[in-house]
Amino acid sequence: MLFTRTPSKLARLWLVAAMTLLGCDPAPAPPVDEPKWQQLFGELPGALISIWGATTSDVWTVGGDPGDGSGPMILRHDGVAWTRLAAPSEGDLWWVHGFAGGPVFMGGEGGRILRYDGGKLEAMTTPGDGTVFGIWGSAPDDVWAVGGAGSSPTGGFVWRFDGSAWAEAVGVPSELSSTATVFKVWGRSASDVWLVGSGGLALHYDGEAFEPRATGTTRTLFTVHGDDERTIAVGGFGSGTMLEDEGQGFADVTPAGAPQMTGVYAQGGRAYAAGFLGAVMRRDDDGWKLEDTGIALQDDFHAVWLDPDGGVWCAGGQVAAFPLVRGMLLYKGETEIAAGTYASD
Repeated sequence: MLFTRTPSKLARLWLVAAMTLLGCDPAPAPPVDEPKWQQLFGELPGALISIWGATTSDVWTVGGDPGDGSGPMILRHDGVAWTRLAAPSEGDLWWVHGFAGGPVFMGGEGGRILRYDGGKLEAMTTPGDGTVFGIWGSAPDDVWAVGGAGSSPTGGFVWRFDGSAWAEAVGVPSELSSTATVFKVWGRSASDVWLVGSGGLALHYDGEAFEPRATGTTRTLFTVHGDDERTIAVGGFGSGTMLEDEGQGFADVTPAGAPQMTGVYAQGGRAYAAGFLGAVMRRDDDGWKLEDTGIALQDDFHAVWLDPDGGVWCAGGQVAAFPLVRGMLLYKGETEIAAGTYASD
């Protein structure tokens, strides 16, 4: 998911220009009664690349390995404080997904998948050594992992976990092996699963078979998510690409001047996307618009999550080039969340 970063001064100018094209001064302010954004963490030793939670009392964010002997960043919020968990192996983690009450799965480089269950964090055996960029499951015994070789022209893969072991998914189109990377997987149920990746790749799984879906683009799609109304895929390279499918196929809904988006999350008719240079976009009845967080940022967001209480979380850092460092986490919501410090497990 790496690209060559635009020099920071030019990048900031580009973002200002993008916000202008989107009709933002810099962006319409949220309603006065809406919570303000706050920065929970900044300049952490490892980037925060993914975030997921069951509730605001069970939040997980994972990311880069700062090389300090504790493995990749794995932070958990229990409703009172943050704790960093020591990993059983080294290497960056790119995604986290779990289930209320456990388990929680984390995937990353070298085919690594970690599972946290019953207070224990363990490394799982997997079918390969490509980077796991996305994880999602309909149940603890029906979990998907996708990934690839990043910038390599081949190597995309799809794995499934049946509660006992990980294996290559059955029925994946043969041409997927020539795809550089499958970046993310998400679904509404075991029979409604979406996968996106390099070259505008989109696949749908109906519980029995995979079907390629036309996206109308060859640009990389980094993340897919949705709700009962629509499926949303976002990506791009420098500038953004935003696609929506409301049941009639994907349509390009990218606003003019939209920055690259790497994360998206939809819930109950609300949707947020986040990406390049700390940009956050919110979907309303008129489409997608940049939202001013009020916090000056030079690094990038990689993931966004909406909690059950309506709060919005954006995780990032230096995620566009190695090493994956300078982790940051922003939050907007009504819940009081501990900020700035974490204990070690």
